[in-house]
Amino acid sequence: MRTESITERLDAVVAILEKHRQGHLTNGLDSVGTTEVESFIEQVESIDFDEIETLTSSDGSAGGIPEDLEPAPVIPRHPKGEASFRSAGEALIRQGEIAAFTVAGGQGTRLGWNGPKGTFPATPITGKPLFRVFAEQLNAIDERYGIETPWYLMTSPLNDAATRAFFRDNNHFGRNPESMLLFPQGVMPAVDDHGRILLEAPGVIAVSPDGHGGSLRALARSGALEHATSRGVKHLSYFQVDNPTVHAIDPLFIGLHATHPTSSGEMSSKMVPKVAAGEKVGVFCSIGGRTQVIEYSDLPTEQAGATTEDGSLRFIAGSIAIHVLAVDFIKRITSAGSETAMPFHHARKKVPFWDPKSGETVTPADPNGTKFEMFVFDALEFVEKGLVYETDRVEEFAPIKNAEGGDSAESSGRLQTERAARWMEAAGSEIARNDDGTVHGQIEVTSETALTGTDLVGQSCPDFAPGSDLVF
Repeated sequence: MRTESITERLDAVVAILEKHRQGHLTNGLDSVGTTEVESFIEQVESIDFDEIETLTSSDGSAGGIPEDLEPAPVIPRHPKGEASFRSAGEALIRQGEIAAFTVAGGQGTRLGWNGPKGTFPATPITGKPLFRVFAEQLNAIDERYGIETPWYLMTSPLNDAATRAFFRDNNHFGRNPESMLLFPQGVMPAVDDHGRILLEAPGVIAVSPDGHGGSLRALARSGALEHATSRGVKHLSYFQVDNPTVHAIDPLFIGLHATHPTSSGEMSSKMVPKVAAGEKVGVFCSIGGRTQVIEYSDLPTEQAGATTEDGSLRFIAGSIAIHVLAVDFIKRITSAGSETAMPFHHARKKVPFWDPKSGETVTPADPNGTKFEMFVFDALEFVEKGLVYETDRVEEFAPIKNAEGGDSAESSGRLQTERAARWMEAAGSEIARNDDGTVHGQIEVTSETALTGTDLVGQSCPDFAPGSDLVF
């Protein structure tokens, strides 16, 4: 319990600000109330000013593309020894060594949705929210393997309260609340071109989320890693909240990560083949013998478009933000004073700010500030042997990011239907299709019915009438 008065704490933070040449942040503080002053003090106390000074002293550039850049080796969808790797993964799941980790800090603003993105109705027929889709998968996993899978969810300061309320209002979708841990993402101050931290309003520092890579720091700072260790968890299955077809816990992928000879068991990733050279996804590459991801905007055009003898893209392994990470590895790269600290990237943005001279909020027409963010795939730089495993786009990549067009609820729904149809066809069902090959209707398969297509083999699938909606 703190014993200092607000005055004493304010004096202390003012001294810190003056030391780091950020004294302007106290402008307008005399116009706000005690509650706002206390909030301002807490904001200042949470900032690592030495880190900010280090970041503002560099431009955050990656330093160019290395000459030894090569495509990353990829494990094919059906690797040699597939059954044994799947069995190894199932053993780890059954032993309680695997937990799910969902990055869920986004709002549904781009979707026209008022609330956390995880509350968005995602399935094509029943409109189940994304959080329910993942919860039902984990319920099915628990039932199959006789376990209780821990579930870690990283929210954001903006949606944390609403996310917690949503789970409470829905009885956590059958999950044990004691096995779940929700925690907010970290934030970083925005700075102007002179390294001065911007104010959003009097007594309110302008901050933004520290990127999906900040999820690893948030795991450490929230106590989630200790929670995982106390429950015997050794690996986290990482995925983002906007992808309803992800396999939240994939036995084969986990087995490959933990036991394949080309994996050090620290961090493994899934990829899908890029559909075109200009597709806006990061690409798995090999640099100095280590797997890394090069952002699509950083990969030179001639390399992005390079092809092999059969005409396929040479740099074809697109990153889809699905990983498995060892708990010990996350601890190592997030420990205080670690020499393996993940880098921050600099993003030039239009940052609205409060101008003490006019007393008004300024909305700039051009980029005026820098935000700092981490990318989770940058952790691969510190992985001894990073495995990349190919998955099918229809099977496991149907993100919902936009209100319309590509990566929208509509396009995701079509992919979900196509996946369900393929599962049913492999099990012997006849599926009516249009002339262009698309399914004539909509199909939704629940996690209780099947987690993968092989679960339908031997089952009696219901009839599917052309043009109908089928849920089973």
